[in-house]
Amino acid sequence: MEKLQVDYRHGGQAAQLTLNDGKGNVLDSTMMRELHQVLDEFKARKALKAIVLCGAGKHFSFGASVEEHRKEQAAGMLSVFHSLILKLSGLHIPIISLVSGQCLGGGLEVVLMSHVIFADASARLGQPEINLGVFPPPASLLLPLKLGLARAAELLVTGKILTADQARETGLVNRVFDSRETMTAAAEEWLEKYILPKSASSLRLAIQAFRMPMQEQLEMYLPKLEELYLQQLMATHDANEGIASFLEKRKPEWVNG
Repeated sequence: MEKLQVDYRHGGQAAQLTLNDGKGNVLDSTMMRELHQVLDEFKARKALKAIVLCGAGKHFSFGASVEEHRKEQAAGMLSVFHSLILKLSGLHIPIISLVSGQCLGGGLEVVLMSHVIFADASARLGQPEINLGVFPPPASLLLPLKLGLARAAELLVTGKILTADQARETGLVNRVFDSRETMTAAAEEWLEKYILPKSASSLRLAIQAFRMPMQEQLEMYLPKLEELYLQQLMATHDANEGIASFLEKRKPEWVNG
């Protein structure tokens, strides 16, 4: 694959999925298509008990491609990305995300679909979309479910970026480690102690059970948020100005509509 690396371990009971585009692991259309393909493969592997998700290099992911947020590309980008989120929701295989460096925007939305999140001290997590004049549809549903409305609102309306320790304090991540190496070692220990001794089929049914309300909300409201984004948000000057100003490396000129 061009932008993903998959390594099976423990006799095929665990898979390490690494985002790797050679820079910031941007979730562009190529990477998203490859993720769809890999997730289909994972679902078909009945003995697979865990997925370890990480990013190559210093950063987990800078997020979705800003270029593909332009009005003429937004519909196609959102369709592929939202179907990816729904596919992750229906996978029902334990996912542990290991976060180093920047984990922003669409990158964090993918991480929010995991079941356990570890971060090292370098991690920076957030949904900065509002700074570009747009909003993140999946995170608009997932963050309130995970953090509660008050904490989610602060992230979504300010676009602030959390340090690893701040993310742990809010409940966004489970554990924080001093280095990537200690985080990786802890993840391996967690897998061996808590996941690998269990039945793969029982794990999938347990996840299906406790995530059923979340999956129903995603299936019900994500299409509505996609319509809100495309039909109302992208019809405003400011949403298009925010994307253009970011790509042109200048300060946006808002007209408030």
